[in-house]
Amino acid sequence: MTERGGALDYRSAGVDIDAADDAKSRIKRLVESTFTAGARGRFGGFGGMFRMPAGARQPVLVASADGVGTKIKVAIESGRHDTIGHDLVNHCTNDILVQGARPLFFLDYVAFGVLEPAVVEAVVAGVAAGCRENECSLIGGETAEMPGVYTPPDYDLAGFVVGWVEEDAVLGPDRVQESDVLIALESSGLHTNGYSLARRIVSERMRLRPTDPFPGESASTSDVLLRIHRSYLPALAPVLGTIHAMAHITGGGLPGNVNRALPPTLDAEIDTSSWEIPNLFARLQEAGGVARDEMFRAFNMGVGMVVVAASRDVETIVRSAQSVGVRGWRAGRVVRGSGQVVLN
Repeated sequence: MTERGGALDYRSAGVDIDAADDAKSRIKRLVESTFTAGARGRFGGFGGMFRMPAGARQPVLVASADGVGTKIKVAIESGRHDTIGHDLVNHCTNDILVQGARPLFFLDYVAFGVLEPAVVEAVVAGVAAGCRENECSLIGGETAEMPGVYTPPDYDLAGFVVGWVEEDAVLGPDRVQESDVLIALESSGLHTNGYSLARRIVSERMRLRPTDPFPGESASTSDVLLRIHRSYLPALAPVLGTIHAMAHITGGGLPGNVNRALPPTLDAEIDTSSWEIPNLFARLQEAGGVARDEMFRAFNMGVGMVVVAASRDVETIVRSAQSVGVRGWRAGRVVRGSGQVVLN
């Protein structure tokens, strides 16, 4: 006993070790369900281990780290935590895919103010689903309880992917040529960017609750906003050898991402009339009074990936995407310029 009260322990300081142990026991089977042939070791190790693919000649490792932005607030407010982890894996997978890389393994980080084992389990279930979809192993992660940093029910989520590509197969701006074609692949919704603006429009201007029907959709508002960020690996893996470069359309939209796939001497001209803007984006623009240029900077506007390839390979790439249910179309061309993106 002290002058200020009884003996203290970790739980009284806000950290529940028993809850952490419960969470670990819940996610063990989920993690192990993602193990591929390259995974070594068992669940619970201090470090994850992974073998390089057999037959690799000059492998280059490609790594990326990301989060899901304020989409996580939609999951929390809706009480639906089993898709946000899937978003995370797909987002990270797309980021390394643009360089021609396939994922090998994934690590996740989840931080709570008060750890809820059932929420941890749901989040990791989504991460595991994404890893299985993209054929990568979840070989490690961290679940942290940080009272005073996060206010319940808020939590945060981040992910780290490592993939590989043969050095002579790396995709990027140096492969892009004048007269190449831009192929757009449809998004599945907002993906994981623009949610700070979208949430404000939905709550303040449209005054929609998570369970309310979303205008023009046969789904609830939470269903529409929580649609899983699409992975383009299944659509493009079979045709990576025909592709020159790609742009994953995330924060910054088409103008802020397609430019990253261009050399400094070429421009990308995008024909925005080549596709119909999906209902979700049209409703957000109307309700928020958002200017067209701002819409194209804040949101993907229905395009989740842009592929740059020679004209002769367009149909092959489009058919590959269609074979897994992803619509693709010719959306523009590469011309002489100064590394700019022009929206026509």
